[in-house]
Amino acid sequence: MAENEKNTLREQVALLPLSPGVYQFVDRTGTIIYVGKAKSLRKRVSSYFVQSKEHSAKVRVLVRQIVEIRHIVVDSETDALLLENSLIKSLQPRYNILLKDDKTYPWIVVRREHFPRVQSTRQLLRDGSQYFGPYGSLSMQHSVLEFIREVVPLRTCKLDLAPAQIARDRYSVCLQYHLGNCKGPCVGLQTEEEYDRLVEMVVAVLKGDLRPVRQYLETEMDKASGELKFEVAQRYKQRLDALDHYAGRSVIVSPRIVDVDVFSLLADDEVAWCNFVRIRHGSIVCVSTVKLTTGVGGDERDMLTLAIQHIVEHIAGGKLAREVIVPFLPSTTLLFEGVTFTVPKRGEKLQLLEFSQKSARIYRAEQLKNLEIRNPERYTERVLGEMQKALRLDRLPRHIECFDNSNLQGAHPVASCVVFRDGKPARSEYRHFNIKTVVGADDYASMREVVYRRYSRLVAEGAELPDLIIADGGKGQMGAIHEVLEGLGLAIPIAGLAKDDRHRTAELLSGYPPLLVGVRPASPLFRFLTHIQEEVHRFAIAFHRQKRSKAFIHSELEQIEGVGAKTVRTLLQHFRTVAKVRSAPIEELTALVGQAKARKIKTFFDGSH
Repeated sequence: MAENEKNTLREQVALLPLSPGVYQFVDRTGTIIYVGKAKSLRKRVSSYFVQSKEHSAKVRVLVRQIVEIRHIVVDSETDALLLENSLIKSLQPRYNILLKDDKTYPWIVVRREHFPRVQSTRQLLRDGSQYFGPYGSLSMQHSVLEFIREVVPLRTCKLDLAPAQIARDRYSVCLQYHLGNCKGPCVGLQTEEEYDRLVEMVVAVLKGDLRPVRQYLETEMDKASGELKFEVAQRYKQRLDALDHYAGRSVIVSPRIVDVDVFSLLADDEVAWCNFVRIRHGSIVCVSTVKLTTGVGGDERDMLTLAIQHIVEHIAGGKLAREVIVPFLPSTTLLFEGVTFTVPKRGEKLQLLEFSQKSARIYRAEQLKNLEIRNPERYTERVLGEMQKALRLDRLPRHIECFDNSNLQGAHPVASCVVFRDGKPARSEYRHFNIKTVVGADDYASMREVVYRRYSRLVAEGAELPDLIIADGGKGQMGAIHEVLEGLGLAIPIAGLAKDDRHRTAELLSGYPPLLVGVRPASPLFRFLTHIQEEVHRFAIAFHRQKRSKAFIHSELEQIEGVGAKTVRTLLQHFRTVAKVRSAPIEELTALVGQAKARKIKTFFDGSH
C-alpha cells in the first residue's frame, strides 16, 4: 500500500463517527470487498489498521487491498446487524463469509386463519398473514413471543378451527387450557369475536402501540392487588417492566415496503446534498449521498429534480422503482415515466425518508469536517461567510473580540476580552481587566467600564478596531456595549451569545435592538460561536481564580498583628507560598523581617493566637 493511500485511509478513519453503523471496504477497482457492522464505527474500523498478532492472514491481505472506506450510520446495533445482512446478500463481497448462506432473520407472523396463531417464521409469504420484524436475534424474538403468550391467552395448537370442524365436536381441551394459557376455542368455550379482540391486542403490541396491553396489565395488576393477591400483582408488574423494554420493528427492513427508492435533499447556499436509499425485496441494498454544484438554483423543487436525474444516470443504473419517496414533489415528474412520487406524512415510509435525511446530514457534516482538516483556510472562509450572512455584516468578520465578566457574589469583579483573527484565537492579544469603578455585582456597569476602557484606548492609539464585538450574554450586555460605542462615535456590529439553563450556548442575537438569529446547533457556525464563548469564559474564570487565590494569601498573612502589606510582599517574594512561611524556622524569619515580627508570625501559625 502506497504511503499516500495510507494517509488517505488514516484521514477517512479519523472522520468516522463513534455511532453504530455498517462499514464497507473498497478496492482499487471500486468493488466493495468487505461489509461489516460496528457498535462504534471509528473504533471498529481503526482496529484493522493497528499492527496486531491477532490479525489473521486473511485480514492482513484484506487491509492491503483497501483504498476507500464507506459507511452508513444507523440508530442501533440491531439496525447495523440487519443492514449488514441485507448488504452482504445483495453485494456478496469477496471477503465476507458469515451470512453468505442467504440466512434470513426471524419474524413474527399472525396467521390468516380462524382463531389466528402467533408464531415464529423465517419465510415472508404473500398469504395474507401479518408479518412483524425482523428481529436481530432469535433470543430477542423468543422473548417477545414468550411475553405475548404469557400476557395474552392464545392457542398454540395446529388444529383446524374452522366453524364446521368445531361443530363436529371432534376436539377436547389440552393441557394449555388447564394451565390458563388458552380459553378453549376448540371446544366452543371462546367465540371467534372474543378471540379476535385478543389478537388485536397482540397486533397493537407488534406495531409498537403498547397502550392496549399496558391498560390491560395495569387493570389486572390493580385488580389482583385489591384482592390481596400480591404474588399475582407482582407478576403483572414484571410484565409491565418487560413491556417497557420491548423493542419494536426496525426501519432497516420491512415486509410491507417491497421495492421503493427514497430521495432527500439538503440545500446550502452554493451546493445541495442529495441522499439516495434503494429498497429491494423489503431490504435496504444501497445508501449513497452526492454533492451537487452545477445548476443548483434557489428553488428546492428544481434542485431535487436535478439531483434525481444525476443519481439515476450515475448511481441507480438508469432506472427507478415504480414508487419513489421524496420530501416534496420535484418540479417536473414528466422526466420520470412510470414513476409515482409519494410525500409521506406518517408510518414506515416517513421513517425511511427520515433515515435518508439523517444520512444526508451526517454526510454533509463529514464533508465539512474533512474540509476543515484538509483545507483549513477555505473552511474558515466558509464559516466566516456564514457569519457575515447570518449577522448581515458589510464584510467578513476577520477580527472578532468577545467580552465576559466574572465575580463571586460581587467580590473580586474582573472582565476579559479574547480576540479571534481569521477564525483563530490570537492569544497574545487577550486582555484582562480589573473592575475599578463598579461596586458589587453589576454586570452591565462592568461591561460598560471595560468596553469604554478598551475602545477609547484603541481610538486614542489609532489601532485597528474589530469587525465584530460579541458579548457573552444577552440583550442587557449588548445594550451596555451599544451605549458605550454610541458615546465614542463608533459603529461596530454587536452580537450576543445567550446560554440556556445548563449554561450551554443556546441563542445568537444580533444588532440593536437585539434580534434572534436562527443558527442550526449542528452547523459549523454554531460550533465556532460556541468555541468563542467557551474561550472567553475559560480566560475570565482563570483570571478570577488567580485573583481570588492571591487575595486569600494576602488576607491570611495580613491577619497577623503587626504585619502590614509591605511585610507580606517581602515574605511572599522570599518564600513564594504561605505554607513555606508557616514552616520556616524562626532564625530565617528573623533575618528577613526582624525578631519581633518573626515571633508574631510563629505565634500566629502555632495556633496560640
